[in-house]
Amino acid sequence: MPYRFRILVVDDEPIQRELVSGFLKKQGFDVSAAESGVKALELFRQDSIDLILTDQKMPNMSGSDLLQAVRAINPETPVILMTAFGSIEAAVGALKQGATDYLTKPLNLDELLYRIRQVSDRYRIIAENRELREALRERHRIEGIIGESGPMLEVLSIVRRVAPSEATVLIRGESGTGKELIAKAIHFASPRASGPLVKVNCAALPETLLESELFGHEKGAFTGAIGSRQGRFELANGGTIFLDEIGDLSLHLQAKLLRVLQEREYEKVGSSRPVQVNVRILAASHRLLEDLIKAGQLREDLYFRLNVVTILIPPLRERRSDVSLLMDHFLRHFAEKNGKTIRGLTPEGRDILLRYDYPGNVRELENIIERAVVLTRDDVIGSGDLPLTVQELEVADGDRETNLTVAVEALERRMIRDALARSDGIQTRAAELLGMGERALRYKLTKYGFREEASSPDSDPEEAQSRGQSGSE
Repeated sequence: MPYRFRILVVDDEPIQRELVSGFLKKQGFDVSAAESGVKALELFRQDSIDLILTDQKMPNMSGSDLLQAVRAINPETPVILMTAFGSIEAAVGALKQGATDYLTKPLNLDELLYRIRQVSDRYRIIAENRELREALRERHRIEGIIGESGPMLEVLSIVRRVAPSEATVLIRGESGTGKELIAKAIHFASPRASGPLVKVNCAALPETLLESELFGHEKGAFTGAIGSRQGRFELANGGTIFLDEIGDLSLHLQAKLLRVLQEREYEKVGSSRPVQVNVRILAASHRLLEDLIKAGQLREDLYFRLNVVTILIPPLRERRSDVSLLMDHFLRHFAEKNGKTIRGLTPEGRDILLRYDYPGNVRELENIIERAVVLTRDDVIGSGDLPLTVQELEVADGDRETNLTVAVEALERRMIRDALARSDGIQTRAAELLGMGERALRYKLTKYGFREEASSPDSDPEEAQSRGQSGSE
Protein backbone atom coordinates (compact mmCIF):
# COMPACT_ATOMS: atom_id res chain seq x y z
CA MET A 1 0.00 0.00 0.00
CA PRO A 2 1.52 3.38 -1.00
CA TYR A 3 2.55 5.71 1.79
CA ARG A 4 0.07 8.54 2.55
CA PHE A 5 1.58 11.91 3.43
CA ARG A 6 0.53 12.84 7.00
CA ILE A 7 -0.66 16.38 7.74
CA LEU A 8 -1.62 17.94 11.08
CA VAL A 9 -4.08 20.85 10.76
CA VAL A 10 -4.09 23.24 13.74
CA ASP A 11 -6.75 25.95 14.10
CA ASP A 12 -8.85 27.17 17.05
CA GLU A 13 -11.79 27.95 14.71
CA PRO A 14 -13.83 24.71 14.26
CA ILE A 15 -15.33 25.65 10.88
CA GLN A 16 -11.98 26.59 9.38
CA ARG A 17 -10.31 23.48 10.86
CA GLU A 18 -12.98 21.14 9.47
CA LEU A 19 -13.00 22.85 6.07
CA VAL A 20 -9.24 22.50 5.55
CA SER A 21 -9.08 18.97 7.02
CA GLY A 22 -11.97 17.73 4.87
CA PHE A 23 -10.51 19.26 1.71
CA LEU A 24 -7.08 17.67 2.27
CA LYS A 25 -8.61 14.26 3.05
CA LYS A 26 -10.43 14.35 -0.29
CA GLN A 27 -7.05 14.96 -1.97
CA GLY A 28 -5.74 11.68 -0.55
CA PHE A 29 -3.73 12.93 2.42
CA ASP A 30 -3.77 11.36 5.89
CA VAL A 31 -5.05 14.26 8.04
CA SER A 32 -5.22 14.81 11.80
CA ALA A 33 -6.61 17.96 13.46
CA ALA A 34 -5.99 19.88 16.68
CA GLU A 35 -7.87 22.80 18.18
CA SER A 36 -4.84 24.36 19.88
CA GLY A 37 -1.08 24.53 19.75
CA VAL A 38 -0.83 22.59 23.02
CA LYS A 39 -2.93 19.73 21.63
CA ALA A 40 -0.99 19.78 18.35
CA LEU A 41 2.31 19.48 20.20
CA GLU A 42 0.93 16.51 22.13
CA LEU A 43 -0.12 14.76 18.88
CA PHE A 44 3.21 15.59 17.27
CA ARG A 45 5.11 13.93 20.12
CA GLN A 46 2.91 10.83 19.95
CA ASP A 47 2.72 10.22 16.21
CA SER A 48 4.66 10.60 12.97
CA ILE A 49 3.69 13.85 11.22
CA ASP A 50 5.09 14.88 7.83
CA LEU A 51 3.71 18.45 7.71
CA ILE A 52 2.06 20.88 10.15
CA LEU A 53 -0.43 23.46 8.81
CA THR A 54 -1.15 25.88 11.64
CA ASP A 55 -3.05 29.08 12.27
CA GLN A 56 -0.87 31.91 13.54
CA LYS A 57 -3.19 33.67 16.00
CA MET A 58 -4.39 31.19 18.66
CA PRO A 59 -4.83 31.53 22.45
CA ASN A 60 -2.14 30.23 24.85
CA MET A 61 0.22 29.05 22.09
CA SER A 62 0.51 30.94 18.78
CA GLY A 63 1.53 29.39 15.50
CA SER A 64 5.01 30.90 15.89
CA ASP A 65 5.30 29.38 19.38
CA LEU A 66 4.24 26.00 18.00
CA LEU A 67 6.79 26.36 15.21
CA GLN A 68 9.62 26.88 17.70
CA ALA A 69 8.47 23.95 19.85
CA VAL A 70 8.27 21.64 16.82
CA ARG A 71 11.71 22.69 15.58
CA ALA A 72 13.16 21.92 19.02
CA ILE A 73 11.85 18.34 18.69
CA ASN A 74 12.50 17.78 14.98
CA PRO A 75 13.90 20.71 12.95
CA GLU A 76 13.26 18.88 9.67
CA THR A 77 9.45 18.84 10.02
CA PRO A 78 7.97 21.42 7.61
CA VAL A 79 5.53 23.97 9.08
CA ILE A 80 3.21 26.22 7.05
CA LEU A 81 1.67 29.19 8.86
CA MET A 82 -1.83 30.57 8.12
CA THR A 83 -2.97 34.00 9.22
CA ALA A 84 -5.62 36.57 8.51
CA PHE A 85 -3.16 39.32 9.35
CA GLY A 86 -0.93 39.07 6.31
CA SER A 87 1.93 41.46 5.78
CA ILE A 88 5.42 41.40 4.33
CA GLU A 89 6.89 41.86 7.82
CA ALA A 90 4.95 38.94 9.26
CA ALA A 91 5.90 36.72 6.30
CA VAL A 92 9.59 37.55 6.63
CA GLY A 93 9.43 36.98 10.40
CA ALA A 94 7.81 33.56 10.00
CA LEU A 95 10.31 32.44 7.39
CA LYS A 96 13.22 33.67 9.52
CA GLN A 97 11.88 31.55 12.38
CA GLY A 98 12.07 28.50 10.16
CA ALA A 99 8.61 28.27 8.62
CA THR A 100 8.50 26.42 5.31
CA ASP A 101 5.82 28.67 3.85
CA TYR A 102 3.26 31.33 4.71
CA LEU A 103 -0.38 31.67 3.58
CA THR A 104 -2.97 34.36 4.27
CA LYS A 105 -6.65 33.85 5.07
CA PRO A 106 -9.12 33.46 3.56
CA LEU A 107 -7.26 30.49 2.07
CA ASN A 108 -7.21 29.81 -1.63
CA LEU A 109 -7.62 26.01 -1.55
CA ASP A 110 -5.98 25.50 -4.94
CA GLU A 111 -2.94 27.47 -3.77
CA LEU A 112 -2.91 25.53 -0.49
CA LEU A 113 -2.95 22.23 -2.38
CA TYR A 114 -0.14 23.42 -4.67
CA ARG A 115 2.07 24.45 -1.72
CA ILE A 116 1.45 21.16 0.13
CA ARG A 117 2.21 19.09 -2.95
CA GLN A 118 5.48 20.98 -3.34
CA VAL A 119 6.40 19.96 0.21
CA SER A 120 5.22 16.34 -0.23
CA ASP A 121 7.15 15.95 -3.51
CA ARG A 122 10.29 17.26 -1.84
CA TYR A 123 9.67 14.92 1.10
CA ARG A 124 9.42 11.95 -1.28
CA ILE A 125 12.67 12.81 -3.08
CA ILE A 126 14.51 13.37 0.22
CA ALA A 127 13.20 9.99 1.45
CA GLU A 128 14.49 8.32 -1.73
CA ASN A 129 17.82 10.07 -1.26
CA ARG A 130 18.10 8.83 2.32
CA GLU A 131 17.17 5.29 1.29
CA LEU A 132 19.90 5.35 -1.33
CA ARG A 133 22.47 6.62 1.17
CA GLU A 134 21.43 3.95 3.66
CA ALA A 135 21.73 1.24 1.01
CA LEU A 136 25.21 2.47 0.20
CA ARG A 137 26.22 2.60 3.86
CA GLU A 138 25.01 -0.97 4.37
CA ARG A 139 27.50 -2.11 1.77
CA HIS A 140 30.29 -0.20 3.59
CA ARG A 141 31.70 0.83 0.24
CA ILE A 142 30.90 4.49 -0.21
CA GLU A 143 29.94 7.51 1.84
CA GLY A 144 29.87 11.25 1.46
CA ILE A 145 26.96 11.74 -0.94
CA ILE A 146 25.81 15.01 0.55
CA GLY A 147 23.18 17.27 -0.89
CA GLU A 148 19.55 18.11 -0.27
CA SER A 149 19.17 20.95 -2.76
CA GLY A 150 16.64 20.51 -5.54
CA PRO A 151 19.26 19.85 -8.29
CA MET A 152 21.14 17.25 -6.21
CA LEU A 153 17.94 15.52 -5.11
CA GLU A 154 17.05 15.14 -8.78
CA VAL A 155 20.51 13.69 -9.52
CA LEU A 156 20.16 11.15 -6.71
CA SER A 157 16.63 10.32 -7.83
CA ILE A 158 17.99 9.42 -11.29
CA VAL A 159 20.79 7.39 -9.67
CA ARG A 160 18.21 5.46 -7.69
CA ARG A 161 16.19 4.66 -10.82
CA VAL A 162 19.07 3.82 -13.16
CA ALA A 163 21.21 1.82 -10.72
CA PRO A 164 19.21 -1.47 -10.88
CA SER A 165 19.34 -1.48 -14.70
CA GLU A 166 22.09 -2.49 -17.12
CA ALA A 167 21.93 0.84 -18.98
CA THR A 168 25.10 2.64 -19.97
CA VAL A 169 25.30 5.98 -18.14
CA LEU A 170 27.06 9.18 -19.18
CA ILE A 171 27.90 11.40 -16.20
CA ARG A 172 28.56 15.03 -17.08
CA GLY A 173 29.66 17.99 -15.03
CA GLU A 174 32.50 20.38 -14.31
CA SER A 175 35.72 19.18 -12.71
CA GLY A 176 35.37 18.63 -8.98
CA THR A 177 31.59 18.12 -8.94
CA GLY A 178 31.80 14.45 -7.87
CA LYS A 179 31.35 12.42 -11.05
CA GLU A 180 33.35 9.48 -9.69
CA LEU A 181 31.27 9.49 -6.50
CA ILE A 182 28.08 9.22 -8.55
CA ALA A 183 29.59 6.35 -10.56
CA LYS A 184 30.36 4.54 -7.30
CA ALA A 185 26.81 5.13 -6.11
CA ILE A 186 25.39 3.59 -9.28
CA HIS A 187 27.65 0.54 -9.05
CA PHE A 188 27.12 -0.21 -5.37
CA ALA A 189 23.34 0.22 -5.64
CA SER A 190 23.21 -2.13 -8.65
CA PRO A 191 22.94 -5.94 -8.98
CA ARG A 192 26.65 -5.86 -9.92
CA ALA A 193 27.66 -4.49 -6.50
CA SER A 194 29.35 -7.77 -5.52
CA GLY A 195 31.52 -7.56 -8.65
CA PRO A 196 34.50 -5.29 -9.26
CA LEU A 197 34.35 -1.55 -9.94
CA VAL A 198 37.33 -0.66 -12.13
CA LYS A 199 38.19 3.01 -12.72
CA VAL A 200 40.22 4.39 -15.63
CA ASN A 201 41.18 8.03 -16.23
CA CYS A 202 41.41 8.23 -20.02
CA ALA A 203 43.28 11.55 -19.85
CA ALA A 204 46.03 10.25 -17.58
CA LEU A 205 47.84 7.95 -20.05
CA PRO A 206 49.11 8.33 -23.64
CA GLU A 207 47.29 6.33 -26.33
CA THR A 208 50.01 3.67 -26.67
CA LEU A 209 49.77 2.79 -22.98
CA LEU A 210 46.03 3.36 -22.62
CA GLU A 211 45.13 0.73 -25.24
CA SER A 212 47.10 -1.91 -23.36
CA GLU A 213 45.72 -0.64 -20.05
CA LEU A 214 42.13 -0.98 -21.25
CA PHE A 215 42.27 -4.13 -23.37
CA GLY A 216 45.43 -5.93 -22.25
CA HIS A 217 48.17 -7.31 -24.51
CA GLU A 218 49.79 -10.56 -25.56
CA LYS A 219 53.42 -11.47 -25.04
CA GLY A 220 55.61 -9.82 -27.68
CA ALA A 221 52.87 -7.41 -28.80
CA PHE A 222 55.35 -4.54 -28.54
CA THR A 223 58.83 -3.82 -27.22
CA GLY A 224 58.86 -4.56 -23.51
CA ALA A 225 55.80 -6.86 -23.58
CA ILE A 226 57.60 -9.78 -21.93
CA GLY A 227 54.35 -11.47 -20.95
CA SER A 228 50.62 -11.31 -21.56
CA ARG A 229 48.58 -8.91 -19.45
CA GLN A 230 44.93 -8.54 -18.51
CA GLY A 231 43.32 -5.22 -19.37
CA ARG A 232 40.90 -3.23 -17.24
CA PHE A 233 37.89 -4.56 -19.16
CA GLU A 234 38.90 -8.11 -18.34
CA LEU A 235 39.46 -7.19 -14.70
CA ALA A 236 35.99 -5.60 -14.61
CA ASN A 237 34.25 -8.72 -15.98
CA GLY A 238 31.03 -9.30 -14.03
CA GLY A 239 31.13 -5.78 -12.63
CA THR A 240 31.39 -2.17 -13.78
CA ILE A 241 34.04 -0.11 -15.54
CA PHE A 242 34.12 3.66 -15.07
CA LEU A 243 35.79 5.55 -17.93
CA ASP A 244 36.54 9.06 -16.72
CA GLU A 245 37.28 11.85 -19.24
CA ILE A 246 35.94 9.79 -22.12
CA GLY A 247 36.35 12.76 -24.45
CA ASP A 248 40.14 12.29 -24.34
CA LEU A 249 40.07 8.87 -26.05
CA SER A 250 41.71 8.75 -29.47
CA LEU A 251 39.57 7.84 -32.48
CA HIS A 252 41.29 4.45 -32.68
CA LEU A 253 40.36 3.57 -29.10
CA GLN A 254 36.88 4.98 -29.61
CA ALA A 255 36.35 2.38 -32.36
CA LYS A 256 37.43 -0.44 -30.02
CA LEU A 257 35.19 0.87 -27.25
CA LEU A 258 32.25 1.05 -29.66
CA ARG A 259 32.74 -2.64 -30.43
CA VAL A 260 32.62 -3.46 -26.72
CA LEU A 261 29.37 -1.54 -26.38
CA GLN A 262 27.80 -3.17 -29.43
CA GLU A 263 29.10 -6.75 -29.27
CA ARG A 264 30.51 -7.13 -25.74
CA GLU A 265 33.87 -8.25 -27.12
CA TYR A 266 37.30 -6.84 -27.98
CA GLU A 267 40.79 -7.98 -28.99
CA LYS A 268 43.93 -7.65 -26.90
CA VAL A 269 46.87 -5.73 -28.35
CA GLY A 270 48.84 -8.20 -30.46
CA SER A 271 45.99 -10.70 -30.77
CA SER A 272 43.26 -11.40 -33.30
CA ARG A 273 41.26 -13.63 -30.97
CA PRO A 274 38.12 -11.91 -29.60
CA VAL A 275 37.64 -11.78 -25.85
CA GLN A 276 34.06 -11.85 -24.54
CA VAL A 277 33.29 -9.56 -21.61
CA ASN A 278 30.27 -8.98 -19.36
CA VAL A 279 30.69 -5.47 -18.04
CA ARG A 280 28.57 -2.39 -17.47
CA ILE A 281 30.07 0.86 -18.77
CA LEU A 282 29.80 4.18 -16.96
CA ALA A 283 31.50 7.14 -18.64
CA ALA A 284 32.16 10.70 -17.56
CA SER A 285 33.45 13.96 -19.01
CA HIS A 286 33.73 17.60 -18.03
CA ARG A 287 34.05 18.60 -21.69
CA LEU A 288 31.25 19.55 -24.11
CA LEU A 289 31.07 16.33 -26.11
CA GLU A 290 28.87 17.90 -28.78
CA ASP A 291 31.70 20.33 -29.58
CA LEU A 292 34.13 17.41 -29.87
CA ILE A 293 31.79 15.74 -32.37
CA LYS A 294 31.69 18.91 -34.49
CA ALA A 295 35.49 19.10 -34.35
CA GLY A 296 35.81 15.48 -35.51
CA GLN A 297 37.41 14.39 -32.24
CA LEU A 298 34.55 12.19 -31.03
CA ARG A 299 32.59 9.60 -32.99
CA GLU A 300 28.92 10.42 -33.11
CA ASP A 301 27.90 6.74 -33.02
CA LEU A 302 29.97 6.25 -29.84
CA TYR A 303 28.34 9.29 -28.27
CA PHE A 304 24.86 7.89 -28.89
CA ARG A 305 25.90 4.51 -27.46
CA LEU A 306 27.25 6.12 -24.31
CA ASN A 307 24.40 8.59 -23.95
CA VAL A 308 21.66 6.11 -23.03
CA VAL A 309 21.07 7.85 -19.70
CA THR A 310 22.74 11.18 -18.93
CA ILE A 311 23.27 12.48 -15.42
CA LEU A 312 24.25 16.14 -15.30
CA ILE A 313 25.82 17.09 -11.96
CA PRO A 314 25.26 20.79 -11.26
CA PRO A 315 28.22 22.95 -10.22
CA LEU A 316 28.34 23.93 -6.56
CA ARG A 317 27.47 27.56 -7.34
CA GLU A 318 24.07 26.36 -8.61
CA ARG A 319 23.25 24.43 -5.43
CA ARG A 320 24.32 26.85 -2.73
CA SER A 321 21.98 25.31 -0.15
CA ASP A 322 24.34 22.29 -0.14
CA VAL A 323 27.44 24.37 0.73
CA SER A 324 26.62 24.55 4.44
CA LEU A 325 26.03 20.77 4.63
CA LEU A 326 29.32 20.09 2.84
CA MET A 327 31.24 22.56 5.03
CA ASP A 328 30.05 20.89 8.22
CA HIS A 329 30.79 17.42 6.84
CA PHE A 330 34.35 18.29 5.78
CA LEU A 331 34.93 20.13 9.05
CA ARG A 332 34.04 17.05 11.10
CA HIS A 333 36.01 14.76 8.80
CA PHE A 334 39.26 16.72 8.77
CA ALA A 335 39.09 17.65 12.46
CA GLU A 336 38.86 13.95 13.32
CA LYS A 337 41.52 13.01 10.76
CA ASN A 338 43.98 15.56 12.18
CA GLY A 339 43.12 14.97 15.84
CA LYS A 340 41.85 18.51 16.39
CA THR A 341 38.83 19.87 18.24
CA ILE A 342 37.05 22.33 15.95
CA ARG A 343 33.69 23.69 17.16
CA GLY A 344 32.68 25.21 13.84
CA LEU A 345 33.06 28.40 11.83
CA THR A 346 32.63 32.02 12.87
CA PRO A 347 29.66 33.84 11.27
CA GLU A 348 32.10 35.86 9.13
CA GLY A 349 33.96 32.75 7.95
CA ARG A 350 30.75 30.90 7.15
CA ASP A 351 29.35 33.92 5.31
CA ILE A 352 32.43 34.19 3.09
CA LEU A 353 32.26 30.49 2.20
CA LEU A 354 28.54 30.69 1.47
CA ARG A 355 29.11 33.62 -0.92
CA TYR A 356 32.12 32.17 -2.78
CA ASP A 357 31.48 30.74 -6.28
CA TYR A 358 33.83 27.67 -6.11
CA PRO A 359 35.24 27.40 -9.64
CA GLY A 360 36.80 24.12 -8.44
CA ASN A 361 33.43 22.93 -7.08
CA VAL A 362 33.17 20.44 -4.18
CA ARG A 363 36.84 19.47 -4.46
CA GLU A 364 37.85 23.11 -3.93
CA LEU A 365 35.59 23.48 -0.90
CA GLU A 366 37.06 20.28 0.55
CA ASN A 367 40.60 21.59 0.10
CA ILE A 368 39.71 24.97 1.64
CA ILE A 369 38.26 23.33 4.76
CA GLU A 370 41.17 20.90 5.12
CA ARG A 371 43.66 23.77 4.88
CA ALA A 372 41.75 25.81 7.45
CA VAL A 373 41.54 22.90 9.90
CA VAL A 374 45.25 22.17 9.59
CA LEU A 375 46.44 25.80 9.91
CA THR A 376 44.06 27.31 12.47
CA ARG A 377 45.41 28.02 15.95
CA ASP A 378 41.90 28.29 17.39
CA ASP A 379 39.00 25.88 17.91
CA VAL A 380 36.83 27.94 15.54
CA ILE A 381 37.55 28.55 11.85
CA GLY A 382 37.51 32.29 11.14
CA SER A 383 37.81 34.40 8.01
CA GLY A 384 41.54 34.76 8.67
CA ASP A 385 41.98 30.97 8.33
CA LEU A 386 40.65 31.03 4.76
CA PRO A 387 42.86 31.55 1.68
CA LEU A 388 43.30 35.20 0.76
CA THR A 389 42.04 34.49 -2.76
CA VAL A 390 38.71 33.33 -1.32
CA GLN A 391 38.41 36.41 0.90
CA GLU A 392 39.28 38.81 -1.90
CA LEU A 393 37.01 37.24 -4.50
CA GLU A 394 34.17 37.31 -2.00
CA VAL A 395 34.65 41.04 -1.56
CA ALA A 396 35.24 41.78 -5.25
CA ASP A 397 32.53 39.58 -6.76
CA GLY A 398 30.10 38.61 -4.04
CA ASP A 399 29.38 41.86 -2.21
CA ARG A 400 28.60 44.69 -4.58
CA GLU A 401 27.36 46.85 -1.71
CA THR A 402 30.61 46.77 0.26
CA ASN A 403 31.96 50.06 1.59
CA LEU A 404 34.99 51.89 0.23
CA THR A 405 37.31 50.88 3.10
CA VAL A 406 36.71 47.17 2.55
CA ALA A 407 37.20 47.51 -1.22
CA VAL A 408 40.50 49.40 -0.74
CA GLU A 409 41.75 46.75 1.69
CA ALA A 410 40.96 44.03 -0.82
CA LEU A 411 42.94 45.89 -3.49
CA GLU A 412 45.88 46.37 -1.09
CA ARG A 413 45.95 42.66 -0.31
CA ARG A 414 46.05 41.74 -3.99
CA MET A 415 48.81 44.21 -4.81
CA ILE A 416 50.91 43.15 -1.81
CA ARG A 417 50.56 39.48 -2.69
CA ASP A 418 51.54 40.16 -6.31
CA ALA A 419 54.57 42.22 -5.21
CA LEU A 420 55.70 39.46 -2.84
CA ALA A 421 55.41 36.91 -5.63
CA ARG A 422 57.48 39.08 -8.02
CA SER A 423 60.15 39.65 -5.34
CA ASP A 424 60.32 36.01 -4.21
CA GLY A 425 58.93 36.99 -0.82
CA ILE A 426 61.67 39.48 0.00
CA GLN A 427 60.10 42.42 1.83
CA THR A 428 62.62 45.12 0.87
CA ARG A 429 62.15 44.42 -2.84
CA ALA A 430 58.38 44.16 -2.49
CA ALA A 431 58.32 47.56 -0.74
CA GLU A 432 60.25 49.10 -3.63
CA LEU A 433 57.83 47.65 -6.18
CA LEU A 434 54.90 49.04 -4.21
CA GLY A 435 56.51 52.46 -3.76
CA MET A 436 56.21 52.38 0.02
CA GLY A 437 58.53 52.19 3.00
CA GLU A 438 59.62 48.85 4.43
CA ARG A 439 58.16 49.70 7.86
CA ALA A 440 54.79 50.53 6.28
CA LEU A 441 54.87 47.25 4.36
CA ARG A 442 55.60 45.25 7.52
CA TYR A 443 52.57 46.87 9.15
CA LYS A 444 50.39 45.85 6.19
CA LEU A 445 51.82 42.31 6.25
CA THR A 446 50.86 41.94 9.89
CA LYS A 447 47.45 43.53 9.34
CA TYR A 448 46.54 41.19 6.46
CA GLY A 449 48.20 38.05 7.84
CA PHE A 450 50.87 37.47 5.17
CA ARG A 451 53.04 35.41 7.54
CA GLU A 452 53.42 32.49 5.18
CA GLU A 453 54.15 34.40 1.99
CA ALA A 454 56.77 36.96 3.10
CA SER A 455 60.37 36.48 4.12
CA SER A 456 62.00 38.75 6.64
CA PRO A 457 64.29 41.47 5.29
CA ASP A 458 67.28 39.37 6.33
CA SER A 459 66.37 36.82 3.66
CA ASP A 460 67.58 39.31 1.03
CA PRO A 461 71.30 38.36 0.60
CA GLU A 462 72.38 41.92 -0.26
CA GLU A 463 70.44 43.34 2.71
CA ALA A 464 71.88 40.72 5.04
CA GLN A 465 75.42 41.46 3.84
CA SER A 466 74.87 45.19 4.33
CA ARG A 467 73.55 44.66 7.85
CA GLY A 468 76.50 42.37 8.66
CA GLN A 469 79.06 44.98 7.54
CA SER A 470 77.26 47.69 9.48
CA GLY A 471 77.37 45.58 12.60
CA SER A 472 81.08 44.82 12.23
CA GLU A 473 81.87 48.51 12.05
